[in-house]
Amino acid sequence: MDLLEYQVKEWFGKIGIPVLPSQRIDHPTDLKRLKIRFPIVLKSQVHGAERAKAGGVRFAQTTIDAIAAAQNIFNLPIWGELPEVVLAESQYDANQEFYLAVVLDTAVCRPVLLGCKEANIDWESAGERMHHVVVEQEFSPFYARRLALKMGLQGALMQSVSSVVQKMYQLFVQKDLDLVEINPLAVSATGQVMALNGKVRVNERSIKRHPDLAEMAAKIISRNTSTGINGILGDWDGVEMHGKIGILGNGTGSVMATLDLVANAGGNPGVCLNLRHAFLTDTKPTTFRDRLETGLKMLEADKSIQVILINFLGNIPQTEEVAEVIAKFVQQDSSELKSQIVHSNGIKSRRELKFSPLVVRLAGSEFNAARKYLTTLKTHSDALLVVENLDEAVEAAVRLAKPTVSKK
Repeated sequence: MDLLEYQVKEWFGKIGIPVLPSQRIDHPTDLKRLKIRFPIVLKSQVHGAERAKAGGVRFAQTTIDAIAAAQNIFNLPIWGELPEVVLAESQYDANQEFYLAVVLDTAVCRPVLLGCKEANIDWESAGERMHHVVVEQEFSPFYARRLALKMGLQGALMQSVSSVVQKMYQLFVQKDLDLVEINPLAVSATGQVMALNGKVRVNERSIKRHPDLAEMAAKIISRNTSTGINGILGDWDGVEMHGKIGILGNGTGSVMATLDLVANAGGNPGVCLNLRHAFLTDTKPTTFRDRLETGLKMLEADKSIQVILINFLGNIPQTEEVAEVIAKFVQQDSSELKSQIVHSNGIKSRRELKFSPLVVRLAGSEFNAARKYLTTLKTHSDALLVVENLDEAVEAAVRLAKPTVSKK
């Protein structure tokens, strides 16, 4: 979960990283009550990159200019996202600009301090220009000073930059983050340092351990979707689309592979959920059974989903419970469908009712008992199809998702 700049600046200010006077703007008329002095810069608060090139950053000298600029920014989508907030901030005269970051390096499973004497670069592609220091043991100011020295800084500037790096690391640890970035860290002619822009990426597994982060995640979910699906999914835990085939899996690789196979077979993938991990909104520990029940309910509630494709590999604890959850879901939906057909005038087609059949692929000997149990269920003809081959499962899901042609 990435925070917006105004949220990052609030965190920076609280921990002692120098930031400019700023004010959150929820509506252009808020600028009539601006508490900071002109001239100012107005910044669109979106997650997309290169907002300045897109017109999302504007300068203003007066209140009238600022209101006009804010109106344009609020109506300017950047990578499809419209801002709900604009940040008004004092302007700053920078003499130098640096790049600083603390990032979790998954290759070595350690935090890494990054620094470059160039700003507005990508840390993953900076090459030899980027200096780094691996925090191999308990953190001490030595690591921050070492990075500043590698960057070629000396004297008071070395002390100022290393102090900022220490506070970035402190924030990194306190909030269980994957990334803390300042880009750029500006230096004035007098040597004063200032974080002009920042980025924070929250480790999604840690959200439930921090009430303030859980509250942020809940607001993102309620703001971005009425169904509660968009925003629940993390970068590695799901994909939110609007196709006809919902996908449930128990691993990132299997979910993405299933999605690709559905698309290659001419299908239209919808929401894809990786049930290996808890959802961001889970405030208590969950079992795989809990997540499977939640995932099925979420996909059933999505009006665009016509078929649910389950692809599980045999590394799930208590595999027998998987069959119980699927059986309960299918039998409940099948009985509800029959009831609706009986009591509805003129409704003959399953596609006219909200009902999503399941295609279930269970791979591995651990699922032998579950497959045998599911295949013996007496359900509606389209309610459940159990197969062991993934290609067959994908083919069946794509076939079921295609609109039926009524005979006249």
